[in-house]
Amino acid sequence: MDSFFQVWGLILDYCKDKITEVAYKTWIAKISPRELDFDNGVAVLVTPNDFYQKTIDKCYKPLLVKAFEEVFGSVFDLDIVTQKQEKTPNAISNNFTSEFSFENYIVGPSNKFAHAAALAVAANPSHAYNPLFIYGNSGLGKTHLLYAIRNDVEKNRSNFTVIYIKGDEFTNELIDAIRRNSTIDFHLKYRKADILLVDDIQFIAGKNATQEEFFHTFNSLYEANKQIVLTSDRPPKEIRTLEERLRTRFEWGLIADIQPPDFETRIALIKRKAENLKLKLPNEVCDFIAKKLKSNIRQLEGAVKKIKAYIILNNAKPTIQVAQTAIADVLNNDSPPLVTIDRIINETARTFSIDPKDLRSAKRSARISKARKIAIHVTRLITQLPLAEIGKQFGGRDHSTIVYSLTQTEGALACDPQKREIVEDIIKNVRMV
Repeated sequence: MDSFFQVWGLILDYCKDKITEVAYKTWIAKISPRELDFDNGVAVLVTPNDFYQKTIDKCYKPLLVKAFEEVFGSVFDLDIVTQKQEKTPNAISNNFTSEFSFENYIVGPSNKFAHAAALAVAANPSHAYNPLFIYGNSGLGKTHLLYAIRNDVEKNRSNFTVIYIKGDEFTNELIDAIRRNSTIDFHLKYRKADILLVDDIQFIAGKNATQEEFFHTFNSLYEANKQIVLTSDRPPKEIRTLEERLRTRFEWGLIADIQPPDFETRIALIKRKAENLKLKLPNEVCDFIAKKLKSNIRQLEGAVKKIKAYIILNNAKPTIQVAQTAIADVLNNDSPPLVTIDRIINETARTFSIDPKDLRSAKRSARISKARKIAIHVTRLITQLPLAEIGKQFGGRDHSTIVYSLTQTEGALACDPQKREIVEDIIKNVRMV
């Protein structure tokens, strides 16, 4: 059913908002839609292998069921299969990276510099900017630029070895190599690259073995005059748990930021996405979306997809009322975000590159304990909640545990300038509009 494939992105968007970015990229993003039987209420989803099938069935099936219910308005039974069990048709392949080209990238004042730098790297690898470090908030087009570099180089320099990897996947591959006693193969894989593209490099921060490995990989490639391109959600100096020797190297080349798109760029993005989806959106509808969704390109594109799905499923016309109904859950009312404990926990977890759930858990590793104490300190400082309530929010810890945590953190902050910087950075970010 065509409408199933057209709204699959909405199901992914729903899941993305409910779990961590690492969990989404590791598990949900690897699923492909196969078939939807509306009459019998059954949907077939394809996973890469048996391990993915079992994990998704056990851990993420309830989330997917809820996502289907939210998008289609009814409950479906999900048949989760592997590629061996059910060959996925080419028409619905999960590999969409070929659409990410420089030609398809909408350039505006907010991303012009980063786009020009990426274009220069693709045209003249290792001779333009090396390393190139692109940073900006999630959903602003960093990954698009990495794919555009890869696709351009593979098209024009077929003899080049281009490797794209996400920061968390680099860690997972290293762990697997250590477990299998195959670290030599791991070294060779990355150090033979002509161009290494690493997305979300911030996820290696705080992981000692990964940082050690990436340090040597970086040096090997740089000394061999090979191109390195990195992306992150913040500049190197703000990745607080990144080793200084890596931070310094990331700053050797060019650092380019991407800011949220201005109104004109948002309009262009909406119209391009609608054109790609063969959807005719009136100008007033484009203006409405652009005025309401201001900070995230992925959100803009998702809104257009959701409007098309709503039109298909409800046999409606693309009016402002339809747009308002279709994207009601993501409309931005332009008010500053409330500083909640969830926001503090998420920002602290981002700073230390850990799962926010760990801060509320009973886990007691050194890195998680350190991050948890800082989160508790920031929570008390900003919210002034009673200690018992703070303890409840951090996994049901008792009053005395919170007192001990606050006392330890305050003592550490008094004599540790770097830790004070981390706390100040977290406070600044959770209070940002």
